[in-house]
Amino acid sequence: MRADRLITLLLLLQNRGRLTARELAAELEVSVRTVHRDIEALGASGVPVCADRGPAGGFRLVGGYRTRLTGLTGAEADSLLFAGAPGQAAELGLGADLATARLKLEAALPAALAGRVRVVQDRFHLDAPAWFRDADPVPYLAPIAQAVWDQRVVRADYRRWRGEVRRELRPLGLVLKGGAWYLVARAGSAPEPRTYRVSRFLAVEVLGETFDRPEGFGLAAYWEESARRLEAACLQQTARLRLSPGAARLLPMRFGSAGVEALAGAGAPDADGWVEVTMAVENDRVAVGDLLRLGPGAEVLDPPGLRAAVRRAVGELAVMYGVGGGPGSLVPGGPAADGPEPGGSAPAP
Repeated sequence: MRADRLITLLLLLQNRGRLTARELAAELEVSVRTVHRDIEALGASGVPVCADRGPAGGFRLVGGYRTRLTGLTGAEADSLLFAGAPGQAAELGLGADLATARLKLEAALPAALAGRVRVVQDRFHLDAPAWFRDADPVPYLAPIAQAVWDQRVVRADYRRWRGEVRRELRPLGLVLKGGAWYLVARAGSAPEPRTYRVSRFLAVEVLGETFDRPEGFGLAAYWEESARRLEAACLQQTARLRLSPGAARLLPMRFGSAGVEALAGAGAPDADGWVEVTMAVENDRVAVGDLLRLGPGAEVLDPPGLRAAVRRAVGELAVMYGVGGGPGSLVPGGPAADGPEPGGSAPAP
């Protein structure tokens, strides 16, 4: 709306001083011509805006003029939860509200504190998504968020690992984890909430039916307990590993807290700097892929089944890349595959 844009324009000039038409157009996401029209509208309403000519010119407020129009709307107040994550605020449809709310807060602060806010913004930045991973597409995030606000039932098509399903959900809350959005909701008459990844929704329809939130439900407490159960379910076994110095340095980056805990309990390094650690890992299928990311600097010592699974995977890779069955071969059946284990122990299964 134009009235909201005029207020934002006024707050920009008040908080930042002289700005060119192009700078204002970029902030407001409008054309330069629209900025000139809005400046004229502000002047006509009694706001003392001055236009300075020349290379260092621009628009500014005259005589230290300050507006008192700094009250937050409901949507602007809601958006403040995402003050450090403007990208996620935009995904929820709160991007413009957050930008205006930040300007209003800055305008309401004394000059010294407002200056400190700008200094902090110049020195600290939050980037929620993980490295080397595009953000999930979430075309239905905004209607889902609105249904959470309004406590409305949604009818949704959802893609599970085993196929697509249709559910009527009672959305209880949204969680942003590692750059990915998750919906916590009750399905149908199910007593317990479940977690749904928002990027896997194929269609969402917000219904007119409302629902009551479960008494005593807390989103943060639910998520903490759910994450704990997930971690316990995923880390199904313990592996004993032998690691080179390079692989040991990679362990926390590859395995997070499990890697940190494993290194904390590592034994003394041998003459070459290799150490033995014990670490919780997922099932064989997942653990093999995770451990191979450490390269030749990691050897699985136990359990025998995981060691055998890693060896099979290495053998398949050797075949794929045309490694023969001669000396040093990694192909199962070659001398290296069936030869003695390190330290002279019997061959692994």
